[in-house]
Amino acid sequence: MKVLFKSRDPEAIAMHALAKARSEFVFRRLAWLISKATVSLSDINGPRGGVDKRCQVEVQMSRESKVVATSIARDWRGALDLALTRAVRTLVRRREQVKPTRRVRARGLAWQLAPEPALQEAVAPPLRLVSRMTGHGA
Repeated sequence: MKVLFKSRDPEAIAMHALAKARSEFVFRRLAWLISKATVSLSDINGPRGGVDKRCQVEVQMSRESKVVATSIARDWRGALDLALTRAVRTLVRRREQVKPTRRVRARGLAWQLAPEPALQEAVAPPLRLVSRMTGHGA
């Protein structure tokens, strides 16, 4: 899993190492599923302050499948943690929705679709042996 970091704000650039470490820690169990994660930090209002620190986490799972989670908070750390939490929750939910294929069901269908004579031939040879051993056979 590759973690990319984007930001234009000087204060946010100082968070580069922390953002990368937190992302790797949070996605550690899903790393086999993720090819790339991009963390973007931006300041919405600029230097005016307030609840304006925005974090966007974009997780690329396969070529066509991606998850984007965004959060806004007072500080960079809060925005980062909230966005990572949302991204992981969405990934886990998507992973649980994928139903595994069941091989047992396919085998059951094959037995149901088999013609009756094939089943009778499979059962018939042991009966012939029993009849030969007892002397009641043809």
